[in-house]
Order: sequence, then structure tokens, then C-alpha cells
Amino acid sequence: MNREKQTPADVGVLGGGRMGAGIAHAFLLAGSRVRVVEQDASSADAAAQRIVGSVSRSEERDHALDASEILGRLECGADLGAFGACDLVIEAVPEDRALKESSLARAEAAMPEGAMLASNTSSISIDDLASTLRHPGRFLGLHFFNPVPASLLVEIVQGEATDPSLVDDARRWVRALGKTPIVVRDSPGFASSRLGVMLGLEAIRMLEEGVANAEDIDAAMTLGYRHPVGPLRTTDIVGLDVRLGIAEELAETLGARFEPPALLRAMVAEGKLGRKSGEGFYTWISARSENGDGR
Repeated sequence: MNREKQTPADVGVLGGGRMGAGIAHAFLLAGSRVRVVEQDASSADAAAQRIVGSVSRSEERDHALDASEILGRLECGADLGAFGACDLVIEAVPEDRALKESSLARAEAAMPEGAMLASNTSSISIDDLASTLRHPGRFLGLHFFNPVPASLLVEIVQGEATDPSLVDDARRWVRALGKTPIVVRDSPGFASSRLGVMLGLEAIRMLEEGVANAEDIDAAMTLGYRHPVGPLRTTDIVGLDVRLGIAEELAETLGARFEPPALLRAMVAEGKLGRKSGEGFYTWISARSENGDGR
């Protein structure tokens, strides 16, 4: 362990999209060595470019940082064997249950005995994911928020089998990253997704019904309730496809109140995914250069 900062000395990240790159960035700045594993060499190169750009921007904002030293602790590749030296591995692949299950199983097989495993899932049951693992006691949810470098929250999700000492470790890691941990028990949507998705879905229904336009619906929350970002703009940032996947998961477990609006389904089918595609409820001019799965 990195005793000064209390982060794991060696952290693995499975998936180098927007979320995985952001998680890697956070642990690099906290002093850890980070090994990012992607599905192939070209994806690994793209992940490295994301992280280099993010760290370079951090150096521009804080001249006390040394980007060369920080990036010297980064490895990106396509070999799961890189996780053989890790104390903690965080899965950050897209929000698909089957993909996450297979990814976690492959990561666990590559990790050393005693290493900790986490999922960045925003809605899938930690208990369900743990049921496919050999060591469920060393597994929990670490739900980071997009964009990771700027977000101040990490939701720690404790499963039935999660060792309580791992939760204590996770609290310390999150604080070392300069973020605030909240701990929730495994339940559909946890705390953040359940509340955030409900607000977002209702905003989409209001737009669908012609109650107001997107800007005015968002202004109702930013000016009336002091939300920093409105629910429709937030949906664009998260990704409409990601929000649809979470809503479908919650509708299956919690009922019809989370049923996705027809407008959301139609926009996803048309490829209007928000910031990452360039168009959603808003137009994002520079979005094409921003890769990643969003969250």
C-alpha cells in the first residue's frame, strides 16, 4: 500500500473508456501505479491518449504536478496478466450485465490471492455480480461519477458477502482521492442512480408531453432548486444509452415507475446519445473528440 496517501500501490482498471480513464487519472494523481487493460491494442492506445490528455490538463491547472512522473506510473495494454501485480482491480466496462460478469471473472482469474475487486456499475446488483465470483468477500461496488476528475462523490456499495474491512479500506481510498465516500447496501439503483434516474425520466416525460422545452425544464431545477446541472443536460452527459440501460434494469426490479419514456428509446435508436455522439437533448459541438462509455 501507499502509506502516505493510503491508496493501493498498484491499481488495475479493466476498461479505458471515459469512466475507466477517469478512474485511472484519479489513482495516478493519488500516487498509485495504474495498469489499464483494454480489449485490444488500438483500444489500449486510445485509453492511454485519454489519460495523457487528462493528466496534462491537471498539470496546467496545478503547476505543482509533474505529468511526466505521474504518467511514468501508467501502463496501458490488452493483456490481463498485468493484473497479476495489482492490489485492487476496478472493472469499468459498459453497463451490460453479461459483459460485466464475464469481465469480472476474467479479472479475478488474473489477480493475485488477496487482491480486492470492485465494479464501477451504476445499477447492477453487487450481490448478483458477486455470485459468479470465487471470492465474493473481496468484492464490492465503487461507483464513480462522470467526469471522474471533477466529481466529489464515490458511492461504495456493500454486498451481503462483502468483508466489512474492505468497506473500511474503500472509504480510506476514496478520501485519499480527494473525494467523499457514501456507503449504501446493495439495492436496485443503489442511492444515486435510483434518485438521479427518476428525476431524469420525469424530465424526459415532461419534454415528451410538451410541458416545456429542454432549457426551461433544466432551468426549473438549476434556478429553482439550485441543482448545478439540469436533469436533461445531465442525461446528455451521462449518455442516453447508459441512462436507458439503467432505467430498464430498475424497471425490471422496482416496477413501472422506472419504465423508460418512448422518447428516450427513440433517441437512442436514432443514435442521439448525448455529448459523446454530438447530439441529445442539446447539441455538443466538440463531442466527437470525447470518447468513452460515459456514466
